[in-house]
Amino acid sequence: MSTATTPKGQVPDVAAQITYAMRTMGVAPIPRNYELFYEAYIGSNPSLTRELAALGSRATQDELDALGQQYFGNHHQSRVIETAHSRIVTELDGLLRLLKQEQNSLESYNKLLGETYTRINSKSSTSADILRSAISILTEATGDTMAHGEQTAEKFSQKSQEMDQVRKELDEYKRIANTDSLTRIANRRAFDERLAAIYDTSSTSSLTALVLADIDHFKKINDTYGHPVGDKILATVATVIRSNVRKDCFVARTGGEEFAIIIDGNTAEEVNQMCERVRNALETTPFKNSKTGVNYGPITMSLGFCMSGEAEDPGELYAKSDIALYCAKNAGRNRTKYYEDGMKKDFTKSWLIYKR
Repeated sequence: MSTATTPKGQVPDVAAQITYAMRTMGVAPIPRNYELFYEAYIGSNPSLTRELAALGSRATQDELDALGQQYFGNHHQSRVIETAHSRIVTELDGLLRLLKQEQNSLESYNKLLGETYTRINSKSSTSADILRSAISILTEATGDTMAHGEQTAEKFSQKSQEMDQVRKELDEYKRIANTDSLTRIANRRAFDERLAAIYDTSSTSSLTALVLADIDHFKKINDTYGHPVGDKILATVATVIRSNVRKDCFVARTGGEEFAIIIDGNTAEEVNQMCERVRNALETTPFKNSKTGVNYGPITMSLGFCMSGEAEDPGELYAKSDIALYCAKNAGRNRTKYYEDGMKKDFTKSWLIYKR
């Protein structure tokens, strides 16, 4: 795959490299194509890189979509959303035309009423002739206007139903887009939205906690037993977390073996008890292959949390919760730590402590 050249000593601009490669191959610069080329560029999936390169310099959109569907289960969502957007535009255009027709119909009716009023006031005809003419005209015009209004209302109802169906489809695709496919809980995208929402209003409650959790020594598990086993463990961990917090708590997988919980309406002490309940439940959950008898456990988790009242914005809340998590890891893992101001001055983050 061709790439743009980068002057010696400079860090390559990944976005520019990807855009250049797409342009060279004549690929449309749309999000789902960029996703394919990005994954191929960073080499996270060698098979994808090879297959994309094998398509040659003139890959068709159908070929690219087929490849995206093969490697990304939710790749079709971009096409679905584009189609839904087009349908919404079409339906809105139809509604505007209906409104214009209704406006024209009412304007014509009002004009007719004005003309009839003028005739009634005219002294050139007898009163009987005027009334007969006015009644005939108004009866016909009123009947036509009412029939037209009924047709318009029926069409509006139909359009509303079609729009409602599109809305339901988009809501469902949003739910899918915000769900982690492996663990079936919220993903990082949904987490970022929920975290930001904590500080959306001036009346932010101080009784909202952000808990960050990380499976201990997860890299060793993957290296020893393989990623398929690691994936099963991740799914089980998500289930354990979800089962040991309130139903209204927000639970997300935010990265490889990293999870987050947002808890509303509890004190720090209550949040700590909830974290300990999750940690103890996980530590005592059996992780064993029923066929081979291999025991993958015990699986433990470190947790750190901070209360929203102790941070000014989502970034600070996340940073403080992460400091607490770091301290839990540094103190020996398999424990819960609540953020304290004293932690910050001794904090020099080393990502080595998060060995996966």
